[in-house]
Amino acid sequence: MTRNGPWALVFHGLFVAFILAPLVVVCLVAFTPEGYLSLPTRGVSLRWFRAILGSDFIPAFYNSMIVATAAASIALLVSVPAALATARYQFAGRDALTAFFLSPLMVPHIVLGVALLKFLSEIGLSGNYFGLVFAHVVIILPFTLRLALAALVGMDRAVEWAAWSLGASQTTVFRRITLPLIVPGLAGGWLIAFIQSFDELTMTVFVASPSTMTLPVRMFNHVTDNIDPLVAAVSAALIFLTVILMFILDRFCGLDRLLAGKGAR
Repeated sequence: MTRNGPWALVFHGLFVAFILAPLVVVCLVAFTPEGYLSLPTRGVSLRWFRAILGSDFIPAFYNSMIVATAAASIALLVSVPAALATARYQFAGRDALTAFFLSPLMVPHIVLGVALLKFLSEIGLSGNYFGLVFAHVVIILPFTLRLALAALVGMDRAVEWAAWSLGASQTTVFRRITLPLIVPGLAGGWLIAFIQSFDELTMTVFVASPSTMTLPVRMFNHVTDNIDPLVAAVSAALIFLTVILMFILDRFCGLDRLLAGKGAR
């Protein structure tokens, strides 16, 4: 195993500092007592964190949680049979089907937003949760599908063949062997899809209504009209929640293994 030299360590340190610097600045600005964005500040205050509790950012946060959870779960349910079909069977149009499922990665989200706005308006789903969840499923499906495919392709099929040779049915083999073996990959796909859905802004601006406004859209609307540190406080709160969630996942599941689809420790 080669050891990193001093210049490599300096480079990595500068790179990490470059990545973390915006997050640190946002967190510092969130504690300012001023009514405007200020750094350095004259003191430390929780004023803007208290302001979050009485704002409409809380309903927007709940909307984002509901939409991201529903969209990631539906995308995962669609991805499992699609991944099984494309990974295990040869049929006409197989490659075209895979490309179709992955195509949202290649289309700009602003184009998808305009197209989905027109489509949802035509079928009567514009401005409600069903339409918003459907739109999010479209853009996060490639993430759940790719990890499901990776889990299936990397799985040793000898265990399945052994079960079939002992008389197990297709349903039993899938339920008791295949599914437990690919669960880590599915869990990683669900987590990445949830994050992508929760963070989605460009497409959601076109599809969301005032009653279904998600947190990124609400934050975007706020910064277009205000210069106060309220959005910085919301961002800092999300950073803190993310760090806590990552710690819990790493403690009980193993975050690196979860995201790599290799199972729990």
